[in-house]
Amino acid sequence: MKNETQGIDYALLVVVMLLVFTGVMMVFSSSFYYAMAKWENKYLFLEKHLVWAGAGVVAMIFFSLIDYKLYRKIAFILFVLSFIFLGLLFTPLGKEVNGAVRWVDIGPLTFMPSEFAKMAAILYMAGFLENRQRKIHKFSSGLLPVLIIVGAYFVLIYKQPNLSNAITISGILMAMAFVAGVNIFQLMTLGAAGGVGIYAAILSSEWRARRFLTFLDPFKDTFGDGWQVIQSLYALGSGGLFGVGLGQSTLNKLYIPEPQNDFIFATVGEELGFVGSSLLILLFLFLIYRCIRIAMNAPDQYGMFLATGITAMLAIHTIINVAVVTSSMPVTGLQLPFISYGGNFLLMLMIAMGIMLNISKQSKSIQTKQRES
Repeated sequence: MKNETQGIDYALLVVVMLLVFTGVMMVFSSSFYYAMAKWENKYLFLEKHLVWAGAGVVAMIFFSLIDYKLYRKIAFILFVLSFIFLGLLFTPLGKEVNGAVRWVDIGPLTFMPSEFAKMAAILYMAGFLENRQRKIHKFSSGLLPVLIIVGAYFVLIYKQPNLSNAITISGILMAMAFVAGVNIFQLMTLGAAGGVGIYAAILSSEWRARRFLTFLDPFKDTFGDGWQVIQSLYALGSGGLFGVGLGQSTLNKLYIPEPQNDFIFATVGEELGFVGSSLLILLFLFLIYRCIRIAMNAPDQYGMFLATGITAMLAIHTIINVAVVTSSMPVTGLQLPFISYGGNFLLMLMIAMGIMLNISKQSKSIQTKQRES
């Protein structure tokens, strides 16, 4: 047992467990009134979230014991499976919720293919970039193949429709390509073209265009599209310095729709105040810092690219979620890692943290051997 735990990044482990505990606490605090009013069971979301959190902790421990180099061998299979799962959304197995088909429903099993696709894409892209290091600077053998993979994921996820997750997976893979050393001018040109494309996608959809206009001035439609953002701002503002106390939020009691999901940070701001919100953000910053260190000290290029992709996923979700809740960007629907309710995303995050722990453990093992030799 001593050999299994030797070299574990305990700082990473502790901060992840703190975030998971905070998530359980905030999911219950933000959802009990809503769950009682709609389902007459105030523990509904807490019970489900506890199950996923428990499964996530087990998964993290399990994957921390698996040599991350194994994923290089099975990454292509997972890559193909991710496209099959995404394709199932456009069959009768696709489940429509609130006008979007983002879930696959197979009997008692319901899962979100886009969350699996993020991890599968990271695992595959890490090996793909490692194998192309000598020719990554050329457009035809470097950025173009990456662009084809990004485009395939983007189209399938965008068609659900799920523009926010399509942008997220694209951002993760492009961040990995940047670290791999693709031509920076080509990458900047592609980024500019992508920005124009996203703007066009927003304008092509009436409800996306409304969201964008609402972001510019949410108070123009106080009781319509601006309602959620306005209530979020009221919640953050009413929290003051130290907050109103756990479970004492007013705005999550049927004012903020489904407050346990992507707007849970508003409840954090109201109940824990500026101090509590800042501490939570500092936890995320420390976690991202530890992940960056693991990527920089990885034993090989595959480990470095793998850790980079996981770090990018964590950072993009955190930055966008906090930006949305503070009305710094249009509403997207992305969850706050470890804190928002949502089992599929939480489980994938915990698996990712298990992989990070294994990369870190192997890095420290090599460094120890080097010092002893």
